[in-house]
Amino acid sequence: MLFLQLLLLTLLLPGSNHADMVHDMVSFHIIQISSYANQSWVQNQGSGWLDELQTHGWESESGSIIFLHTWSKGNFTDEQLTDLELLFRVYFIGLTQEIRNYASQFQFEYPFEMQVNAGCELYSRESPKDFVQVAYEGSDFMSFQNTSWVPSPEGGSPAQKVCDLLNQYEGIKETVQSLVRKTCPQFLLGLLDAGKMYLQRKVKPEAWLSGHSTLKSGRLLLVCHVSGFYPKPVWVMWMRDEQEQLGTKHEDPFPHADGTWYLRANLDVAAEDAAGLSCRVRHSSLGDQDIILYWGRRLSASLISLAVIVPLILLIVLMLLFKKRCSYWNIL
Repeated sequence: MLFLQLLLLTLLLPGSNHADMVHDMVSFHIIQISSYANQSWVQNQGSGWLDELQTHGWESESGSIIFLHTWSKGNFTDEQLTDLELLFRVYFIGLTQEIRNYASQFQFEYPFEMQVNAGCELYSRESPKDFVQVAYEGSDFMSFQNTSWVPSPEGGSPAQKVCDLLNQYEGIKETVQSLVRKTCPQFLLGLLDAGKMYLQRKVKPEAWLSGHSTLKSGRLLLVCHVSGFYPKPVWVMWMRDEQEQLGTKHEDPFPHADGTWYLRANLDVAAEDAAGLSCRVRHSSLGDQDIILYWGRRLSASLISLAVIVPLILLIVLMLLFKKRCSYWNIL
């Protein structure tokens, strides 16, 4: 029967003694993507995420967890992680077999893809929240709510059939409930503790400007690039003196492989209005020292001073050399 092997693998992992307060909201979730090309070929991909930072992968050939950071094991023992690894391995085997058996009954047409997003969220002043969401071909299919599988309206009769079948197996529901409501919060707290130094680090951003003409005649698209910063929260704005330019458009932050972030802030302006604009960047790693980059001819006070002092020094040196040379010829 569907996922029958899971009935043998209910996890009872020991509790955590963490008393640390979780600030705001933090989550850990597992993403599964299963691609079914036909009756005989399937590819299962899995990954674990601490908020938007990937912490784990899944090696489908060997059926093993990939730990992407030195702290990705959290505070779980090797034995506990082996139990979890075995559970996921059996789950993927059982899922593949049962999808093959029930594909026609569930009206699944090859090729198709299924996605699962399951995990938990912790809040500073609230109880943990859990979620299990299943999608078919990118559309909501069903979810796990309270103690039962519930079809999504978009899933139609196939989702209802799958839920009816799964809800017959109390062991499967108890296992899912234990994983997302007990194991997940414990593991999440362990990750936060083990990865504290990495997660609390601060990396200063680098910033630069670029610009190009737009399709509209006489206009420029000014771009402020901010890269390599951590943590993710950052404030970037185009300014004229101390006035924020409300036309600034921010693209979604993009993660780098090293866990830092990249962001672009764009401003569409008339070419004649570009001079005098600046981009201001605020980030926790900078303290009170914002990064300010000026567009066009407007120079910072330090550059202006340098532009005045350097020619003056050169002029003095030339005058001294000229005076010395004149003295030499007078002696002759």
